[in-house]
Amino acid sequence: MMGCLLWALPPSPLISPWTQSTHKPPRHQQNNIVAANRSSRSPPQQKNQISRKSVVSAAIAVLLFTPPVNAGLLSGFGGMESIHGPDLPQIDFLNRLNEENQKRYADDDARFKESPLLKQLLEKSKLNKEKNRRAIQDKYCIRGAEWGIGDCSTAGMSQEDRENFISALKQKAGVVD
Repeated sequence: MMGCLLWALPPSPLISPWTQSTHKPPRHQQNNIVAANRSSRSPPQQKNQISRKSVVSAAIAVLLFTPPVNAGLLSGFGGMESIHGPDLPQIDFLNRLNEENQKRYADDDARFKESPLLKQLLEKSKLNKEKNRRAIQDKYCIRGAEWGIGDCSTAGMSQEDRENFISALKQKAGVVD
């Protein structure tokens, strides 16, 4: 991949990739190299251009070829949460207050679970769930009858029987045309 980056950059007049190998470039590239070697640049400009190209190619190489990051030495360390701190002094007054609050919350929960209001709401919820389930099934049955697919398919019925069947399904479901 690095070779691709060097080949992508324009040929440098001082360093040519063909001078180090026995491989000859194509004819049109040889002309470019000869013309670049004949240019009338002063040596400081050439060094400046080379250093710019090397900085750019190094930056591209770093960006493209960075290795994946490893977890490191402390990857198995659980953190501060896994270390138990010192035991704090127990205050009797706060312990008693905490126990009383826990008992009161448990009693309130038990009383609410046994309340007629909760039982009434749960019963309504069950009835609504069943009612909504039936309504959804009826809607899908009507749609299947209209499209001629599924359990309520009207395939094979005459047009009049099909219309009567769909209207009966809509009447049962409470759908108004």
